[in-house]
Amino acid sequence: MINHIRGAIEFQAEKFVIVDVGGVGYKIFVGGDTIAKMPKRGDVVKLWTHTEVRENALDLYGFLHYNELDLFEMLISISGVGPKTALGVMALAPADTLRKAIASGDTSYLTKVSGIGRKTAEKIILELREKMAGKGITVEAGALKEEGDVLEALISLGYTQAEAREALNGVPLTVGGVERRIKEALKKLSKTR
Repeated sequence: MINHIRGAIEFQAEKFVIVDVGGVGYKIFVGGDTIAKMPKRGDVVKLWTHTEVRENALDLYGFLHYNELDLFEMLISISGVGPKTALGVMALAPADTLRKAIASGDTSYLTKVSGIGRKTAEKIILELREKMAGKGITVEAGALKEEGDVLEALISLGYTQAEAREALNGVPLTVGGVERRIKEALKKLSKTR
């Protein structure tokens, strides 16, 4: 099993990168959030990887942070959730937010992914909730709803989900309230455009 890969970025596409390690190019499937944070071609990158072995393929899935890989592997351990679906789930929000959503039983994040209905979302929560609680993940009442409201407001203003998430991640947790968080996120977004 390949745990991580460090090498120069040779090529980037929408859903994968090719990393050159000692003259060998590894095709690694990544989520859109990872692609957005990837350094430019020729730069060295380290990706935590999951190796998926199937009858006719050997695929690598990569993540910039170990906690993302950990969540990915928990998701694919559930019957009916494959690697591509797990990447779709992880594209919705940062790994910590998804962990909190699962720990709190919030299915709304999960049902936004194509192919995940209410029953599958409930199954994911049922199977992973105890694992999340065992890792000491605590959830403040209303915090997830507030974050979701801010995210939806930014998207309705014309920002992409990735832009909105990136800006929201930059807002300090000490800034409370939906309106104040939106204002802070908009300040960060105005600097990037």
